[in-house]
Amino acid sequence: MRFELYIEESDDRTVYITGNFNNWNPRDSNYQLKQRDQNNYFVEIDSEILPDTVEYKFTKGGWENVELDKYGSITPNRKAVKTNGKASDIVEKWRLNWGPFKKEFFPIAEVISDEFYIPQLDRYRKIWAVLPYDYYVSEKSYPVLYLQDAQNLFNEGSGYGNWEIDKKLSILAEYGRGDVIIIAIEHGSEDRIKEYIFDNDNVANGSEGKKYIRFITDTLKPFVDEHYRTKKDRDNTGIGGSSLGALISIYSGFLYPEVYSKLLIFSPSLWVEPNNNFPMMNFRVPFKTKIYLYGGGQEGSKMVKRIHVFEEYLKRWEKKNLFDFEFRTSINPEGTHSEFYWSQEFPRAIEWLFYDNTENPVEVTPQQQSIKN
Repeated sequence: MRFELYIEESDDRTVYITGNFNNWNPRDSNYQLKQRDQNNYFVEIDSEILPDTVEYKFTKGGWENVELDKYGSITPNRKAVKTNGKASDIVEKWRLNWGPFKKEFFPIAEVISDEFYIPQLDRYRKIWAVLPYDYYVSEKSYPVLYLQDAQNLFNEGSGYGNWEIDKKLSILAEYGRGDVIIIAIEHGSEDRIKEYIFDNDNVANGSEGKKYIRFITDTLKPFVDEHYRTKKDRDNTGIGGSSLGALISIYSGFLYPEVYSKLLIFSPSLWVEPNNNFPMMNFRVPFKTKIYLYGGGQEGSKMVKRIHVFEEYLKRWEKKNLFDFEFRTSINPEGTHSEFYWSQEFPRAIEWLFYDNTENPVEVTPQQQSIKN
């Protein structure tokens, strides 16, 4: 079957077709379109591997660079009947690194407290709640994800850049997948390393990770559950971060599996625990825990290797019936140890952790109110 594509906005990025014939892989080299001229592309696919009704989309190599309509809004899946032998389509716009972002879907970021008291450490910390855009006009209750290093999550002006989770959550909301509350905890500046190291005085003299984990679990979570409409159970509670923030989140999930069922682990500082000696609670009935692991190929020679070794430990612990793990590992060969790449990965992690998405874009009705004439 032949698929022909006319592109109104041409650029140098490679064009791919993805659909119900390749598990919706948005960057499958077997389905790269050939270019006839500046605006016209085509690909021929063996009919034997196509279902009778083909559902598909065009991308520039990822869901962050998927096709859009002329208003910059999401498009429904395209459909074609295999027996027709040919399909001709037009793409008017493309996403670029998840953008454009629609203001009407931006989450509400509010400060819970500029000085939230941490009794376990006898110090104070600024904490944010990032709420779905329609939180105050709905009556829904929401799952919660606790994230470390709030300074680098969405506030402009961070010295390292930021994850832009407000923008990424607006994209998820546009697709009907933004019903998550993010609790963002600012790190302790000069106390950051001590708070994010569990129990390793070789790395941080007087490490305070045990107390920090107890603060989130025993003090902050009950406060959040009392003051916001949250789904309080473990199935709707996650924790995560990047680098050392990812490391302390691993400890949190392993020590409190009755509290956290979802771990967002970006570029974890596994060098602190090269032997993966994480303390674990040994329950008779293992808790189901989802872990999204991400690392970049340009983060140093050992980052990806350590992540794969950690994967093997997860499998080993699972065999011992210590845990019931479901994990997904995403490696970006071009990724560096930076907020930009964590930002790119964030929507994929949220979708998989909270929406069981397997990269198949479910049929989504475009949000007509967002269309600007």
